[in-house]
Order: sequence, then structure tokens, then C-alpha cells
Amino acid sequence: MDDSDLVARLAQHRTIGAAPREELVWLAAHGALYHTTRGESLTQTATMWDKLAIVLSGHVAIYVDRGLGPRKVMEWGAGDVTGLLPYSRMTKSKSPGGDPVVVEPGDLFLVARDDFPEMIRECPTVTTALVHMMIDRVRRFTSNDLQDEKMISLGKLSAGLAHELNNPASAASRSARLLAQGLANLEDASRALGAARMTEAQHELADRSRKACVSSAAAGQSPVERADREEAIESWLEAHGAQPDAASALADTALTFDDLDALAVALDGDTLNATLRWLAADCSTRSLAGEVERSVTRIHDLVAAIKRFTYMDRTSAPEPVDLSISLNDTVALLQHKARRKSVRVSVSLEPDLPRVRAIGSDLNQIWTNLIDNAIDAVGEAGEVAITAAPRLGFVIVHIVDNGPGIPPNLGDQIFDPFFTTKPVGQGTGLGLDIARRLVHRNDGDIEFESRPGRTEFRITLPVAGDGTAPQR
Repeated sequence: MDDSDLVARLAQHRTIGAAPREELVWLAAHGALYHTTRGESLTQTATMWDKLAIVLSGHVAIYVDRGLGPRKVMEWGAGDVTGLLPYSRMTKSKSPGGDPVVVEPGDLFLVARDDFPEMIRECPTVTTALVHMMIDRVRRFTSNDLQDEKMISLGKLSAGLAHELNNPASAASRSARLLAQGLANLEDASRALGAARMTEAQHELADRSRKACVSSAAAGQSPVERADREEAIESWLEAHGAQPDAASALADTALTFDDLDALAVALDGDTLNATLRWLAADCSTRSLAGEVERSVTRIHDLVAAIKRFTYMDRTSAPEPVDLSISLNDTVALLQHKARRKSVRVSVSLEPDLPRVRAIGSDLNQIWTNLIDNAIDAVGEAGEVAITAAPRLGFVIVHIVDNGPGIPPNLGDQIFDPFFTTKPVGQGTGLGLDIARRLVHRNDGDIEFESRPGRTEFRITLPVAGDGTAPQR
């Protein structure tokens, strides 16, 4: 195909066809026609990251796999432009990580990177059209990156949340099953106590002993200490002619041996045995009911946290955000990962911390990326400390870990898209880039300092307009 035929085809192109003829003539003289084949990887054959590619015919799509399987993020047909664009900082190492694949064969017109300076000077109309296209492409890739990172974050949180929900759900189910038998035991013990014909004073003494069920004697005790207490109570029961099977339930109460001795003085053998059986059954039943309540409350709190975290039923618009809720919800949803590494994550916020004006879901994404990275960075039994304090119309959030730190030679790259020091398949290289974008979108700033044993990220956010503290 001679240059006149190329100029004619370029003149019919939707994106650049309206440019002056002399610009199209320049392109035809400096570019080259490339014929594609179905299934071809243009990254390998046409080195697309070094050339401008004007699509004359055919269909090209780019697929990206960031841990969720290959997904088509962009596609181009006749009339589109892809590859390297003027003023773009894209290189092979800083590409979106996808692979342009030919879906339908056709023709590309390629212009090499080395010709860009002259093209910018000789083809201003074409250059302007390509710059506008680059802005649109960046916007689309940014949107795709953010969506991918949100899905990956939600996947991580879902795995932890499933484990966090399973523990209290299993405890509630187990306690509910035991509660039915416990109620039956309590009913039998209550009948036996009623048949004992106790005096009013003896009933009052038994009732005072029952109130010890409210607190747990086992709290703060090691398993060995608890076993020693149960053994001692069992010996006491046998010495006083009472059934020793009540020892396990009584060991979990705040009853002291002085309390038991007082019961033994006031009650005779059969009445003492009936009272102790009733106390054991009552305390056991209350303990099971308390366990059900605590487990269900934990489930409720986790569901509430994930609902607040995802900002369900809320618009994506700036509003006053309580950082205490935002940070604590994120930590709660990452707690499973922290416990798995024995990492201590602490949140310490100044009292009456003012609200910040931000998009709540953006903040949760920021905290997730930064805290998740901090947990990854520290070793076993490491520490991550989160603090926040107001300063001159802003709130500054500090996220500090005691990991090995960021090597000085990598400090300038950590916010670059697709840069990661994690093994292949364990990081997208988008977390910090997206965190910075979201901070800036909310009129904030993010910076960091790092040395061996201490890495700190500081996020500065503007106080909400009214400057008021959150209502508790």
C-alpha cells in the first residue's frame, strides 16, 4: 500500500481523520502498517508499549488478571487508537499489566516512540486528539483499578469475616443445644429444692449464693488454675456428703469456700445436697444463656461493622465521618488476619476527635489498604499502632508498624501503580497508589517515613465544616 492509500485510510479514521491533510501525510510517511492475526499477543509481537497504534480495522482487547481471573478491561476497534500515546509515562514496567490480544484480525498503523517529538511538533491537531484520548483512557483504567482493588479487598475481608462469624455462630449453636438439657436439670433441681422445706433464712442464704453466678470466678484464671479449683471443690463436696458432679459448674462461679462452708453450717446433708445441685444447675444455665447472648451480640456487631464499612444504602458523596467508627470497623474486619500472625493492632484516638469531611467508603478503602499492608509487613507477634489527633483544621491519622521498613532505594516508587515487593500473586501493586488517589480525592494528603523497625504513614484529612465532635 502506497502513502496515498494510507492517507486515504487515515482520513476515514474516526479519531484523527479530521486532522489537516499535511498531518496525515506526515503520519503516513513515518509510520508502518501492521497486519494482525487472530489470537496474537500484541505485547510480544508488536511491542505495543513502545508504539502508537492506530486501529484501521479488526478488534483488539486487553485482559488483566489481578488475582480474580482474566477480565476484559478495554477494547478497541476500527477508528480507535491504542498503544503508547504522546506525553504518556507508560512503559512496559509501568503498564496496566494486561495483554492486548487480537480478537478479530485487521490492520494497525504503528508510529514508533522515537518519532513522537517530531510528531508533536508537525501534527498538533492529531496530538491534541490523542492527548484527549489518553485522559479518557487513564480515567477508565483508574476506574477499573479501583474496582479491582475493592473486589480484592472485599475478598480478603470476606474470608476473615467468615471465620469471625463462624466462631460465635458455633458457640451460640453449641450453647443453645446444651441449654435445653440445662433447663431440664434446673427444673429437676428446683423440684428437689422445693421439696426440702427450707426456712426463710435458708432460702435467703441460697439466693445470696445464687447471685454469685453473675460474675465468673474463672475469669483471668489459667486452665491449670481452673482445674485445681474444680478438683478442690469436688473434694469439698465429697467431704460434706454432696454429689461431686456439681463441681464443674460451681468452679465457674464466684462462690468461695467460705460461702460453701456457710451453706454447710446452715443446711443439713440432704438439704445441702439439693441446694448445691440447684446452684450448679442454675449457674450452668445462666452461663449458657450468657454465652448465647454474647455470641449473637458478636455476630450482630460484625454484621453492623460490615454494613457500615461498605456504606450500604448510602450515596458516594462527602459527608461528616466519625473516624473512630471508620477505623475500628476496619480493624475489626482485619482482626482475623492479625490474630493468625499474632499481630497486635491497637487503635488510640484522642477524645472528642472532630469528624472529617470525606466519602466514607473511600476512607474505609484507605484504611484497609494501609492496615493490611502493615500487618503483612510485620513479623510474627509484630505490632501495628493507629492513632489520630486534630491539628489546625485537620485530623492526622498515623498508622505505624514495627516491621523491617521500606528500603531507601524503593521509597520513591511505593506509590507507583503496579509496583509491589510482594511475591507474584500476593499483591497487585495498586494498594498504595489507590490509597493516595482516594486521599487526594477527599482533599487530603498522605506521606510516610520509614526506617528499620518503624514505618509510619500519615494521612491528613480536613475537618468537617461544622468542626463538631462526633455524637456518641
